[in-house]
Amino acid sequence: REFRKLLAAARREPPAVAVLTDSPDFHLRIARKLHALGVPVVYLVAPQVWAWRKDRLPLMRRVLTRLLCIFPFEETFFLDHGVAARYIGHPLTRRIRASTGREEFFREFGLTPGVPLVVLLPGSRRGEALRHLDDLVGAAALLAAKGPVQFVLPASPNTGKAFFDEHIFRERKTFSAIQVIEGRSWDAIAHADLALAASGTVTVECALLGTPLVTFYKVSKLSWYLGKLLVRVPFYSMVNLIAGRRLAPELMQSECTAGRLAAEARHLLEDAGAREAMRSGLAEVRAELQSDRDPIAAAADEVMQILAVVEANGATS
Repeated sequence: REFRKLLAAARREPPAVAVLTDSPDFHLRIARKLHALGVPVVYLVAPQVWAWRKDRLPLMRRVLTRLLCIFPFEETFFLDHGVAARYIGHPLTRRIRASTGREEFFREFGLTPGVPLVVLLPGSRRGEALRHLDDLVGAAALLAAKGPVQFVLPASPNTGKAFFDEHIFRERKTFSAIQVIEGRSWDAIAHADLALAASGTVTVECALLGTPLVTFYKVSKLSWYLGKLLVRVPFYSMVNLIAGRRLAPELMQSECTAGRLAAEARHLLEDAGAREAMRSGLAEVRAELQSDRDPIAAAADEVMQILAVVEANGATS
């Protein structure tokens, strides 16, 4: 219904330029129709067809006037496939920062200076968080059994603190020394010695804030089976894809266990050289993601350039 409404509106009053973002199943359909109406289409934040659904490339090549990429390797990939791509930098590079210092953060949440802090990042959606909680809580218990360590878990707006309070403290009573905090994920990541992070945007946040990490992810058995058939990437974590090497440990599906998470975490907590080597690699990732200009301003410039061409063509027709 929304598709028909948008298309009807575009036919009644065609836009000078259309800017689409996210939801490629929906927006690439819209892009095809807009292109047929002669409307230039700018797509902001490239669909991850470099990982799967490469069958979308011919359509993107045909109907997109400009594809704006936020990861550096994407521009090369899409240009090689004939898509008019531009790398504008990652918007998070201009926004992400801690709101407070480490000492103040520790004092606010009653954390002990000098004791390693591990931030637990199970995922921003309830379903994925639930899939990971048993292993994360188990890993925390194993780490705590080996020596002093403290844990914070910042609840996302999609989950909320009450969700974790229920599923950690009421349902899992074997280990409860995890402090769940409302939001403040950037502060928690910035001031932690280590992050256990579900694969996704949060791994990029860890890189930008310079915090060593172990990545993990679990899906249903069917999703994993289908993903193995369809996904063609050397790494699952965006940090490793940008680095072009296994910078952060990846524990996917059956490898994502409490024991493996604890072992990888313990290695990084105990080996200062390994932590510093990872921090150095994360600094390289951060440099790759930064651009000379504000990415949003760069995107606006691309749109304005296309609009100028449209207006010039209109003036001469």
